[in-house]
Amino acid sequence: MQKRVKKVIPLIATSILATAAFTAQAFTTDGNSKTAAAKQLTQEEVKQKNKTWLAGDHHVHSEWSVGWDNSTNPPTPIQGGDAIYPIVKNAENATKYGLDWVMTTDHGGPNHSKVNLEQAYPELLKSREAFPELIQFYGMEFDTPAADHSTLMIPKVDNESQILYGIESQFNKREPYPNDGSRDTESTMIDALNYMLTELDEDEQPIHIAHHPSRSATGDGEWGQDTPEEFRNWNDLAPTISIGMEGAPGHQASALTPDGELDNGARGSYNNYPTMGGFDQMAAKVGGLWDSMLGEGRHWWITATSDSHVNWRDGGSDFWPGEYSKTYVKAEKDYDDIMESLRGGNVFVTTGDLISELDMKVQAGGKSPLFAQSNGNSATLGETLTLPGKTKDVTVTIRMKDPNAANANGDKPEVKRVDLIMGEVTGAVEDRSIATNPTTKVVKRFTEEDWTKNGEYIEITYTLESVENDSYIRLRGTNTDELEPATDPRGEDPWTDLWFYSNPVFIKTDK
Repeated sequence: MQKRVKKVIPLIATSILATAAFTAQAFTTDGNSKTAAAKQLTQEEVKQKNKTWLAGDHHVHSEWSVGWDNSTNPPTPIQGGDAIYPIVKNAENATKYGLDWVMTTDHGGPNHSKVNLEQAYPELLKSREAFPELIQFYGMEFDTPAADHSTLMIPKVDNESQILYGIESQFNKREPYPNDGSRDTESTMIDALNYMLTELDEDEQPIHIAHHPSRSATGDGEWGQDTPEEFRNWNDLAPTISIGMEGAPGHQASALTPDGELDNGARGSYNNYPTMGGFDQMAAKVGGLWDSMLGEGRHWWITATSDSHVNWRDGGSDFWPGEYSKTYVKAEKDYDDIMESLRGGNVFVTTGDLISELDMKVQAGGKSPLFAQSNGNSATLGETLTLPGKTKDVTVTIRMKDPNAANANGDKPEVKRVDLIMGEVTGAVEDRSIATNPTTKVVKRFTEEDWTKNGEYIEITYTLESVENDSYIRLRGTNTDELEPATDPRGEDPWTDLWFYSNPVFIKTDK
């Protein structure tokens, strides 16, 4: 078996790619060093030029999310018993709705590891041949021991099918028959992560992302199957594998009927405590669980997915992949680079095609021209800016694309407001159940009076003065007038309530 060797950039690295070009400028003492600097700068420029915002969805179901005939022993899988579409049909619609990458994530069940290995995987290979321009990852919706569901995204290596088979057959909590619950423990999940870390080569290690994290919550901060303690335990053990959670869950078309009217469905199928602007309460609340994780300095990212099973036009509660929610990754159109950028947090999410690009550059010093060079002291999404010397001011430059093209609903939504959110990084918490960060707040709300419009692009420059403490900043925007995302009423039209969120940039001071 041949393996591709790939070095994963550690998440603790600070702004390596963003600063390499500037560092090269220092080699100017003689002709040879100037030549070397020019060559290094050119290589870095080429690498960065090839990186673009690639839209994707890592949570899509196919007909291999099966039902079960329990009259047999063991139960017999029923193709199309839960989700109904062939993998190639999902790929066709992912392409139609503008995705560059997608991932099939089928449910597990009794002996389902063989269904994935022997039936679903061959269909994925056929779909890759049918749509070669679409990056199609292999993986599953993991039945997470002692928790809810989660993505397992497998790297595209020669033995990708065997990697998933090894994890699912040994650790998926619904795999054994009869199901006695013996796997449904947190120790099994810790064993699974240890297996991924120690038994798999670096280039074989998957990405793990929690799905609909508070769909089972019974109230505001009253957690269900997923808890802050579990997230911290997973991320502590495997920070380059267990990297985050769905900020915007799927099933966003729950209120749409096949004729396009509205019924009483709950967005995201959050029937206990609702979503907030289509986002999970863990992500949507300023100073909430997500900010608590970031306040520890954790690299804990959010994504947005369709969770597509049955499209709303066919009587289901789902949008097609890319029809409503998109996760954008800044990467080359390559399996390895997309996964590397996901691990690194160079990611933003949006609903309803509110925006299609979002670049944020954070640099040391006061105001300067948009995206000006800053002698290497800069960072972007997922990276860390280290403030040099006694420099305390930080300039934030934002450039986002608010496309004029109509979205899948035929609308051309406009960004009405952009929020700059900031919180302090204070280190590990003693109480691992904590889900608040009281230092986090909206430090600036931008409206069209505060930005420059350049065609389809919105450009903003803002200076954070006297940053004294280790911190992080992140962005959020909307087409609504809501200052904070309100809880979503049943029967809400999802196309009228659109938001985007960026992942954070960290700022490290000399304290």
